[in-house]
Amino acid sequence: MNKYRIAETETFTKKINLNKFKHLYNKILMDVYPILKNNPYYSANIKKLKGEYKEVYRFRIGDYRIFYIIDENESIIFTINIENRKDAYK
Repeated sequence: MNKYRIAETETFTKKINLNKFKHLYNKILMDVYPILKNNPYYSANIKKLKGEYKEVYRFRIGDYRIFYIIDENESIIFTINIENRKDAYK
């Protein structure tokens, strides 16, 4: 049973619908979300950010990064952004 639910923010939804990210959405639904729903804190592809963004996690999916925050009280993962790695940390 999955402990967490996924909520895609408006920013994430707008981004994922752009042509440069559209091809990833099925992979996100089939591969990434099941991992996050089970345990959003730990996987080989998950890292917690530091400093000013210490509440944000990132999931690596090839050359792309999905950024999300976790609401532990409601057991919800909010996907907040997706970026190509080269643009993600500017």
